Amino acid sequence: MTSLNISLPDPLKAYVEDRVASGDFGTPSEFVRNLIRQDKEQRRSRLEMELLDALQSRDFTIAPEELSGRSLVSVLREKLGRQ
Repeated sequence: MTSLNISLPDPLKAYVEDRVASGDFGTPSEFVRNLIRQDKEQRRSRLEMELLDALQSRDFTIAPEELSGRSLVSVLREKLGRQ
């Protein structure tokens, strides 16, 4: 496992320390890892919803050249008029 040092304003540091002291998390690192997992899951869920919207709302095609150097997600977002 590697480490990552982050700087927090005092109120955020106190919040993290309170969450650990309350027993919700064993360490500040565990709390941050949990936040990262939640963020990843939220992003995955949003992407899934966007893809389902695309499939259900419009009839469109994506030419192979449209993907050149771009991700499928960015092309879909563009075609759906989203950023």
